[in-house]
Amino acid sequence: MTITADVYRIFADAGQVHAEALERLEQGDIRDAAEKAWCATLRATNALILAHTGEEPERTTYSRIGLERLTQRDDRVQSLVNRYFSRQSSLHGDCFYLGICEPVDLIERRIRETNQYIQDAEALAGL
Repeated sequence: MTITADVYRIFADAGQVHAEALERLEQGDIRDAAEKAWCATLRATNALILAHTGEEPERTTYSRIGLERLTQRDDRVQSLVNRYFSRQSSLHGDCFYLGICEPVDLIERRIRETNQYIQDAEALAGL
């Protein structure tokens, strides 16, 4: 596979995982939906980094570092940074790991708005 094909594949995976998050949310499992939305965010971030650097991060720490480095090269990437960290903290850390999924309306909104994060990352990747 080429890097471009891998980028498309990872973005497609992010979209699929986000669709699964929405299904889980509709079924009333906000905790699993939150984790799936976080995973979709992480996948989209990794695809963006791959598109710009030619390397896919192997760990979440490298995804964070890669995203922050991209902001140094392209100011437009900054629009993703706060959304990335808010999802990492509230969806992954608080809701999924600690079971603290409140305020519910904010968690649900972050889950639903993950689609916009994916679309914005795709645009920044040049897709």
